[in-house]
Amino acid sequence: MSDASPKNGFNVVGTSPIRPDGLDKVTGRAQFADDFHLPNMLHGKILRSPHAHARIVSIDTSAAEALPGVRAVVTGADFPAVRHELLNLGTAGVLNIREMSENCMAKDKVLYDGHAVAAVAADNPHDAELAMNLIKVEYELLPPVMNVRAAMADDAPVVHENFHPGGFIAPTEKYLPNASRVQLGNGDPEQGFAEADLVLEREYTAETIHQGYIESHVTTVTWDSNDYVTVWTATQGQFALRDHLADIIQVPISNINVVPLEIGGGFGGKERLYIDPVAAFLSKKSQCPVKIAMRRDEVFRATGPSSGTFIKLKFGVKRDGTLTAAHLHMAYEAGAYAGGPLFLGIMSATSRYNIPNIHIDGFDVIVNKPTMRPYRAPGAPQALFAVEQMIDELAHELGMDPIDFRMQNLMRTGDRLVPGFPLAPIDTEKMMETVKAHPHYQAPLEGANRGRGLAYSIWFNIGEISSARMQVNPDGSVTLATASPDLSGTRISLAMQAAEALGIDVEQVSPTVSDTQSIGFSLPSVGSRTTYSTGAIVCEVAQEILKQMCERAALLWETDAADVSVEHGVFSNKTEPGQSITFNELAARMFETGGPISHHRTGHTQSFIPGTAVHLVDVEVDPDTGKVDILRYTIFQDVGKAVHPDYVEGQMQGAAVQGIGMALNEEYFYDDEGRLKNASLLDYRLPTSLDVPMLETVVLETPNPAHPFGVRGCGEISIAPPPAAIANAIHDAVGVRLNSMPMAPHKVCAAVNAAKPAKAA
Repeated sequence: MSDASPKNGFNVVGTSPIRPDGLDKVTGRAQFADDFHLPNMLHGKILRSPHAHARIVSIDTSAAEALPGVRAVVTGADFPAVRHELLNLGTAGVLNIREMSENCMAKDKVLYDGHAVAAVAADNPHDAELAMNLIKVEYELLPPVMNVRAAMADDAPVVHENFHPGGFIAPTEKYLPNASRVQLGNGDPEQGFAEADLVLEREYTAETIHQGYIESHVTTVTWDSNDYVTVWTATQGQFALRDHLADIIQVPISNINVVPLEIGGGFGGKERLYIDPVAAFLSKKSQCPVKIAMRRDEVFRATGPSSGTFIKLKFGVKRDGTLTAAHLHMAYEAGAYAGGPLFLGIMSATSRYNIPNIHIDGFDVIVNKPTMRPYRAPGAPQALFAVEQMIDELAHELGMDPIDFRMQNLMRTGDRLVPGFPLAPIDTEKMMETVKAHPHYQAPLEGANRGRGLAYSIWFNIGEISSARMQVNPDGSVTLATASPDLSGTRISLAMQAAEALGIDVEQVSPTVSDTQSIGFSLPSVGSRTTYSTGAIVCEVAQEILKQMCERAALLWETDAADVSVEHGVFSNKTEPGQSITFNELAARMFETGGPISHHRTGHTQSFIPGTAVHLVDVEVDPDTGKVDILRYTIFQDVGKAVHPDYVEGQMQGAAVQGIGMALNEEYFYDDEGRLKNASLLDYRLPTSLDVPMLETVVLETPNPAHPFGVRGCGEISIAPPPAAIANAIHDAVGVRLNSMPMAPHKVCAAVNAAKPAKAA
């Protein structure tokens, strides 16, 4: 825990005040999407395909339409034809609107188990369910392709007759009927391998996983007679939802207002629309508000999980521990449509080590699964599971300490990353030195079948566009509105930055999240960007507010604004020593000096700001059952500046728990026909409090020069190291390397048994 006292010259930043929305959430007053109700509201249900790959021959909705209480039925025929329009979203990549529309409602083909084929709206959810089951769909079954290696095989079934390569963060080029490719590299890998004294080649796989948020997707939509559409929903990005919805339903953006409600977890999985266009068309047909609430099995079957992968590595190293070359073959599931987290996987794979000769082949692969979406550092856990095991194995083969080996090959500020730009300022040496000196690393580990492992990661914050509006009230309070949905306490982190910049108490700042008609455009709350990027814009708005207030003080004192200074919320007349006025006193006189004081700003912040993390874990392995128990876990993370230390630690711990779940338990199970068999929280094995010990945290603070207070994003990076750290600890414990994630007990047991010497005949 962190104390609430000011640190490093800050009055507010670095303390841990109570969050303003906390009481409403713990008492049940906060309004989540499923709490929202409107008069005459109908309930929508969606019929989904039971097949992974099939042509739709016919759909008969007559029986559903005839059922009493049913007010509307829609199919793909009700969705306007949308051409393959590629939208350039800047650092967010490229988006295909037609594919997004067809993902919300299939037209000619279904491409995964759970693909929507029809929907109904009725007076109550029970009638809607009955009507949904009366819809008859005739399918022509097609062979599914369920993993990247099968999809890239010469004889693979073709998912799309002519698919359009997508790009999440960076574009790709079509390479195979089911795959597109991106290639990056530096130097001459063949020469680098020739210079190496040791060359290792390994293969690693990871299964499809889900974000596991507690709240399912819920939306309520009205489409009125003036073609004005209002959406109340849980979303990580109300502006992205608005813009994409406008393209799909073909209504002007100015006619759509998206109101973000409280969000019960997202982790990247709620930045895309699924059910909103369906509810919109049902509302248009019925002329009533329509709510659609996904069941948990629908969430698993039909929203965006995170990619399964196949990664093949070849690394070369000299005897002294210097890396000379690397070749990475990285194939990531895209799901039914292109645009998986491939590029971020590539970025996170080796962007902390200086490897002079490197080549990366990355593949975005179409499979008959839901379209893959971000999951907290998307693509990074799978990449690190491979690369950090390879790094550990190289160190072991050379007889080097794993931290010393990493330190010898560390990338430092200004070094050239594989995509071509330099690494922004970060103290990578400080991170490694802190880990090596920590009592956990120094402590002896005693007992049979116990081992220690670590993994190291760099993750990059996306900056880009954010908006904020600030208004000073006559009582000295300040209203702060942003366009950044609050997933993790960012209301308070933004309010704290506003208070620090204005020189007032945080209790004077009232933070809110605005709808799309009330504030300027902003990118979603993704990419570790909210406290960093939106916070920087909040600070800029605060400076403009102080400028206006200096002008008001100058009017009162009949002097020039340049003669007024402000420090810690007190305005002083530089030409008249002793003449001063507090923030609250000046606010009370705003109407006698010109009226309201407010400012709105939309601005860009720098992207690809790095943060670093090392996870250190001790495990005990039962060789008879394959069960892995975590004995001790320490998270080291450089956050730039911890605005709210308690919540920063919570982000570190929460991300690590999710990474532990990926490492040991979580995966999608599909049968041979491509049907998901564990689409419930009973069968999809999330970690519980019994699976993890108390997670220790060590917060490092190397200020980020791109932010007024030195902030770096902290929410994503700590999900990436756990699988590799645990894999390395398992090797240390029982001498086997697990190359398949999750490292479930049966895999551990099989690996241990395979490593045992054969019994004499």
